[in-house]
Amino acid sequence: MTENTTAIREKKAFICDMDGVIYHGNRLLDGASKFVDWLYANDKQFLFLTNSSERSPRELALKLARMGLDVPEDHFYTSALATASFLATQCPGGSAYVIGEPGLVNALYEAGFSMNDYNPDYVVMGETRSLSYEKIERAVRLVQKGAKLIGTNSDLTGPTEEGIMPATRALISPIELATGKSAYYIGKPNPLIMRHALKKLGCSRDEACIIGDRMDTDIVAGIESELDTVLVLSGVSSLETINDFPYRPMYILNGVGDIVK
Repeated sequence: MTENTTAIREKKAFICDMDGVIYHGNRLLDGASKFVDWLYANDKQFLFLTNSSERSPRELALKLARMGLDVPEDHFYTSALATASFLATQCPGGSAYVIGEPGLVNALYEAGFSMNDYNPDYVVMGETRSLSYEKIERAVRLVQKGAKLIGTNSDLTGPTEEGIMPATRALISPIELATGKSAYYIGKPNPLIMRHALKKLGCSRDEACIIGDRMDTDIVAGIESELDTVLVLSGVSSLETINDFPYRPMYILNGVGDIVK
C-alpha cells in the first residue's frame, strides 16, 4: 500500500500496538527500528499499548532491548495494568482468582489485590500457556458462586512467529459457555484503556493517532475514541479481511516503516 503519510507524521503523539506492528514473537519487523528512531528524532510522544497481559512494562522494555531497541519502560502500557486499575476502582483491596502470566498477577498485586482461589471477588483471565482443565473447572465453580468474570482483552487470536494462535477471548470462552456469564473485557477496543493511554501521554485525541494491525481491536478502538487510525498489514489484517468489517481505517500501510519513508 502507498498512502500520503504527511498527516500522520504531523501528529504530536502515537499510540502503537506491539504484536504484529513492532514484532512477531522474538522477531523485529521491518521498519520498526527506523520508526522508533524517527519518534525520538522528532521529539514525538509515544506509548506502546498492548492487549497482551503476559509481561510487565519492564519485561517489554527488556524484550525490545534484546532486539536492539532502547525504549524506557514508561513508554509501555498493557491490558494487565488497565485491568488492575479498573478493578482497584471497582473493589478496592479485593481478591481474584487469576488464570494468566506474571505480568497480570504482579499488576493486580501492585493495585492492592490479593490472590484467592476459594471465594474471590473476580475471576480474571489473560493470555497464558499453562491453561488446564483443572483451572477452567475451578474458574467455572467460582463464577457460579458469584465471582465476576473479567478478561484482560477480547482478542480471539494473536500473531506469533509460528502463525496465528488463540488469545484471551478464545481461552475464556469455555468459562463463559459453561456458566452462561459474559466476561467484561478491559483491553482494546474498550474506550477505557484508550482514555488511560491519552492520560498517560498528556494529550488530546486530536493530537494523537493509533497504529495497529487489527481491525476488531486497534482500529475500532481508535474510531470509538475519535482518534485517527492507521492499519498496518504486518500482523493479523490483510486487504481482503478489511472488507469483513463495516468500518474502515483512515490510513492503510504495509508497516510502520512506511510512516517515515
